[in-house]
Amino acid sequence: MLNVALPKGRLGEKVYAMFEKAGFECPSIKENNRKLIFENEEVGVRYFWVKPSDVAIYVERGAADIGVAGKDILLEYTPEVYELLDLNIGKCRMAVAGKKDFRYDMTRTLRVATKFKNIASSHYLSKGMDIDIIHLNGSIEIAPILDLSDVIVDIVETGTTLKENNLEVIEEIVPISARFIANKTSYKFKAEAINRIVNQMALEQAEAK
Repeated sequence: MLNVALPKGRLGEKVYAMFEKAGFECPSIKENNRKLIFENEEVGVRYFWVKPSDVAIYVERGAADIGVAGKDILLEYTPEVYELLDLNIGKCRMAVAGKKDFRYDMTRTLRVATKFKNIASSHYLSKGMDIDIIHLNGSIEIAPILDLSDVIVDIVETGTTLKENNLEVIEEIVPISARFIANKTSYKFKAEAINRIVNQMALEQAEAK
């Protein structure tokens, strides 16, 4: 039985559709109920819904053999997992944003508001810049407006929220998308089943282009 951690929400529904096409369907997952675990013994798969940011933890710790997590989570928390395939869905970008008239001042410490502390630190370390990280969990766009920070580091999808708050992207750090990941021990013992899913999904991607 393959244990699969799916991210809750629209992304998870898209991901499940890909598993279904790959021949790993589980009809009960589409029923209108509050269950969190669904299995189909015939095809040997068990799915469960978890918070998107927790998928990598379930996979790393072995509660799930495989799962789908955003590249932002993998970069921020660097879990010990195998990244096997870029699913090319859930696309967005990690970016630095600030007020439209903002310019870097290399003579003072840059104040950065973000919930992606490690990504922000790595980015500015590569530039040789001193930063003061202000950890926020939500409504990060408010920080530069209220002068809590100079810039923010956050995920940008359409940029609409930034524009509506008179902010703009200053620089892009890295593109983000959903990645198929596997537990390292599971991959050793269940490689055939896992590779069958990966290969089928890769084939579907190629056909869709």
